[in-house]
Amino acid sequence: MQLADIDLTNPDIFQRGTPHEMFALLRREAPVFWHHETDGPGFWAVTKYDDLKFVSRSPQLFSSARQGTLTRDPDPKDLPYVQAIMLNMDPPKHRQYRALVSRAFTPRIIQDLQPSIRAMVDKIIDGIIERGECDFVEDVAARLPLEVICEMMGVPEEDRRQIYDVGNKMVAFDDPDYHADGRSVNERGAEEAFAEMFVYATKLRELALAVPSDNLATALVKAELDGETLDETDFNFFFLLLLIAGNETTRTVTSNGMLSLLEHPAQLAELRRNPALLPSAIEEILRFAPAVHCFRRQTTAAAEIRGQKIEPDQKVILWYPSANRDEDIFRDPDSFDIRRSPNEHVAFGFGEHFCLGANLARLELNEVFRGILARVDDMELTAPPRRLRSTFINGVKEMQVRFRPGRPLAA
Repeated sequence: MQLADIDLTNPDIFQRGTPHEMFALLRREAPVFWHHETDGPGFWAVTKYDDLKFVSRSPQLFSSARQGTLTRDPDPKDLPYVQAIMLNMDPPKHRQYRALVSRAFTPRIIQDLQPSIRAMVDKIIDGIIERGECDFVEDVAARLPLEVICEMMGVPEEDRRQIYDVGNKMVAFDDPDYHADGRSVNERGAEEAFAEMFVYATKLRELALAVPSDNLATALVKAELDGETLDETDFNFFFLLLLIAGNETTRTVTSNGMLSLLEHPAQLAELRRNPALLPSAIEEILRFAPAVHCFRRQTTAAAEIRGQKIEPDQKVILWYPSANRDEDIFRDPDSFDIRRSPNEHVAFGFGEHFCLGANLARLELNEVFRGILARVDDMELTAPPRRLRSTFINGVKEMQVRFRPGRPLAA
């Protein structure tokens, strides 16, 4: 493979698997690489760990707000809406909004969720254990983070399937399986899904105002920013962000993690023998196959990385799976090692936009894998997993498995 063969814009390539061979070549020969686009201005691909960190901690030079954080350029008429999402904000506005939401993710609050999350996991496993087979994505990985976020936000039980379906469309706009007409519809599909979720968020806000409860939705409608309560638009954007960041990504890491363990049976056997390794195993799961392939920044002025001059107002794309396998940082980076230490991966990002829900995600991952290790034996794949067609989310959309049938705890 040569640099001329590099193509990080084709979702068909990513559907076959994260292109680690391309990333390794870029890290070795062109760590700050100008990548042409057939339908865009082109971008700088940043693939090294230290460079990703440098960009991430320099928001004054590499902006999240100028053009948002997705690879494609937003339509100019949509840009104000894109910039209203906290993920697409720069300081100081970003810090104000982040401080508001962070109240729901304090260590004490997260720890208080542990018993209910454990009960959710037990219920999920009860639902599959007698069958001896399931689609791990649909029946296990997708359910826990959705239940947790919906519980935190006060989403009624009967609405949660709708939230799940629309969330899929928002992040999988390049995958025809998630659209009614069976075609990949790019931005149009995402826009329709965002609009549908906005309508639902308005309904949820009205419920929180009418029937206040001890949940995050009620806390948000009561919260003040610069002395004013959040309006309907602010609330809706918070809901969208929590849904994507708190649901889709944890589901993806759960599926990727189970797949990594099944593909490395010696590691899975060692984890079963020594469950105390679970925390380090979760960190390796996050490093080895992170949920997000990339995020974007836009330069606000001339910049330079590794001697490569970058002009003002150019697109810079940060590639997280590549940074997590940087040979200068990680020993034997292509090996899956549940004992890896140190393991300072960037699966949760870095700097200003480090994932607010990282501790919640770790708790969910700990509980779901604890439950599987304790109750589900002899799991194996029955068909090759079907991957998401996306250059954004590093996801598995279907993973058929079988295992030794067991008894539900409820029995």
